[in-house]
Amino acid sequence: MALKLEMLRVFQTAAEQGSLSLAAAKLGRTPSAISMMLSQLEEDIGDRLFETDRKNKLTPLGALVLEESRRANDAFARSIEAIRRHSMSTAGCIRIAAVPSATITLLPNVVASFRKYRPDVRLEISDVDTASVIRRIQLDEADIGIISSEKEAGHDGEIILTDYLGIVCHKDSPIAIAWKSGQQSWDVLALEPFISNPLCTIVQAKEVQSIFLECNLEAKNTTALLAFVRNRIGATILPKSAMLAEPSLVFLRPSQDEAKRHLIKIHSHDRQMSPVSRLFWEQL
Repeated sequence: MALKLEMLRVFQTAAEQGSLSLAAAKLGRTPSAISMMLSQLEEDIGDRLFETDRKNKLTPLGALVLEESRRANDAFARSIEAIRRHSMSTAGCIRIAAVPSATITLLPNVVASFRKYRPDVRLEISDVDTASVIRRIQLDEADIGIISSEKEAGHDGEIILTDYLGIVCHKDSPIAIAWKSGQQSWDVLALEPFISNPLCTIVQAKEVQSIFLECNLEAKNTTALLAFVRNRIGATILPKSAMLAEPSLVFLRPSQDEAKRHLIKIHSHDRQMSPVSRLFWEQL
């Protein structure tokens, strides 16, 4: 009998549940039906997958088959999800994973422009950190990614936007007051609590690196960072483009040790982009 995906799904469930009865309950089948399919799988493979009939301990071969079963079932689940997404839009679907600052500053205009010409295409946008964007691209959970790290983009990334980083603080904060009096360097960050975020690593000024290492409050989402600063919890470092419609906050850019943030678009070179994904890629 040839191996079937359903066999691997039943085996994975039994191995993870640790008993025939629990696996049967989860799959909506009888324990005897589960046992029969597991026996068929072992017969086809040619060796035992469980140490005992209780199905609570895997053999070394069983552990290997479990790992491969997870891969096969995950790949199948992703394929089914892709089919469902495309069925919801006859023109196709584009999955975009972007760092939060890109979803605020870059994507609104791009999406608005794209939808003027292709309103029939389904867009799914998620905002996550750079590491998560890269992981989603690698796992085929996103078609296009936007990150803010040249180092992690490698040779395949393409810069689509560059802007300066600076200090973001409340307009009436000690930092803002010191800046107005002429103290216009990264040193002013020491005047109030600091809220770190991944972009801080881009700034090479020694003052920033020291404060960054000692900081005990971090936020990775741009919206959360702005909310904290707006409520005078502290100051942070962000690109000026993140300051849209924030009348209570100010952006201060020291002239020494200038730091620039790049937004970089990436996609998987192991898979061919769909025509609509390629169109959005070019729109970026």
